[in-house]
Amino acid sequence: MHLVAAFFAGAFLSNCLPHLTAGLQGHGFPTPFAKPRGVGFSSPTINLLWGAANLVAGLLLLSRSTVAIGWNLDFAAMLAGGMALGLYLSHHFGHVMRERAAASSDD
Repeated sequence: MHLVAAFFAGAFLSNCLPHLTAGLQGHGFPTPFAKPRGVGFSSPTINLLWGAANLVAGLLLLSRSTVAIGWNLDFAAMLAGGMALGLYLSHHFGHVMRERAAASSDD
C-alpha cells in the first residue's frame, strides 16, 4: 500500500507545480474548475489554491509512505507517479496552449 501512496504523492506533487507557478506569477491557467473544464483558464487565485491543495495532498501521502531519496522501490514509485502525470499534463496543456495561440492569432 505504501507504494501506491508514494505513486500518488509523486502525481500530486507534480501537479502542484504548474498551478502554484501560474498563481504566484499572476497568470491564469487551466484547472478542473474552469469552463470548459481543464481547458479554460482559472484565475491566479484559483490556481494558487488548487496548487496548494495538491501540495498538501502530496505531502500527506508522502508522510504515509517511507520514501527515502535514492535507488529504492518507494522512490521509484514516487518518480513514476510524478512522471506519469507529468507526461499526461505536458501533452494536455501543450495542446490547450497551442489551441489558444492559434485562436488568438486568428483574431
